[in-house]
Amino acid sequence: MTTAVFPLLDPRDYQPHRLHNPERIWPETNCYVDLWIEVLNARGLAPEAMLGFTVTQDFEGDQFTFFKVPLDDLETLYDIRVMELAIFDKVEAHVAEQIGRGRLCLVEMDSFYMPDTQGVAYRTEHGKTTVGINRISERDKEIDYFHNGGFFQLKGEDFDGLLGRLYPAGGPPFLPYTEFAKFPDRPLDQSQLRTSAETLLERHIRRMPKENPVAAFARHFPEQAQALAERPFEYFHKYAFNTLRQLGANFELAASHFQWLSPEGELTTAADAALQIATAAKTAQFQLARALTRKKFEPLATALDPAIEGWDQLAGILHSRIN
Repeated sequence: MTTAVFPLLDPRDYQPHRLHNPERIWPETNCYVDLWIEVLNARGLAPEAMLGFTVTQDFEGDQFTFFKVPLDDLETLYDIRVMELAIFDKVEAHVAEQIGRGRLCLVEMDSFYMPDTQGVAYRTEHGKTTVGINRISERDKEIDYFHNGGFFQLKGEDFDGLLGRLYPAGGPPFLPYTEFAKFPDRPLDQSQLRTSAETLLERHIRRMPKENPVAAFARHFPEQAQALAERPFEYFHKYAFNTLRQLGANFELAASHFQWLSPEGELTTAADAALQIATAAKTAQFQLARALTRKKFEPLATALDPAIEGWDQLAGILHSRIN
C-alpha cells in the first residue's frame, strides 16, 4: 500500500508547470484545468496536449463555459481513466483507500480552509473548489494536495475543517462530489501524442459554436455591468471570474496548445488570434473595474471588439484545416 500517489513530491520545493508562469496573461485558469495541468506535470507528461477542447468554449447566457478537459481526452492521450468515487463513509477513509491503490482523488472542497487561498478566500469566504489529494495522514492531520497552479500542504484545524469535522453536531454528513483517477501500470508511449492530439483537435473544431460567443457576450456586457454596479464590489470578482477570466484564460491555453502542436510554426496565426482574445479579455476586465468605479458604462460597448475579431479569425483558420 502506498502512502502517496506521487511519493517524491514535496510541497516545499514543488516547481509548477510553465503554463502557470506568473508572466502569462492569465497565470491561473480554473481549479479543474489547473489541477490537471499540475497532475500531468507531476507525472512527467505534457499537459499542452490536452488543451484542444478549449476551442469549444461558448457563451452560456450569463457566463462563459467553465471549461474542463473531457475525460475521454485524458484517456485517449494519457491512458488515464477518471470516474466518480462513491462517498458513503468518511471522506478520509475513501481517499486513503484509493491512495493506497495508487489513485488520485479529486474532491470538491471548501476553499475557506485552504491556506493557499490566503488573501482570496482562506478563512474569509466559503467557496467550492476541486483539489487533487496526493497524500493524507489522519494521524498527523495533514493533506498534500494539488490546487490551482501549485502543490500545497494543510494541517491541523484546516484538516478538520476541510473534512467537515467542524460542522455542528447532528448536521448532515459531509459527502462531497469526488472523482478518482486510475493511472496506467506502465507509462504510455508518447511518440504518437501529437498525432492523437491533432485528431482530437479536429473533433473539437467541428464542435465549435456556430455563432461568435464573444460577440454574443459583448451584446450583454454593458447591461450586466450596470446591474453589477448595484451590488457590493466584492461581487465583481465572482462575475469577472466566470466571464472575462474564463474567456481569456481559455484562449491563452488554446494558444499554448497550438504552439505545442506545431513547433514548426504552422499554427502561429491561430495562436496569435487566440492570444488576441486572451489579451482583450484582460483589458476588458480592467475597463470593467474602472467603469464600476466611475459609473460610466458606454466604453464597454466596444471593449471586446478585438476579442470578437480574434475569434472570427481563429474560427476561419481552424475550419480551413478540416475542410
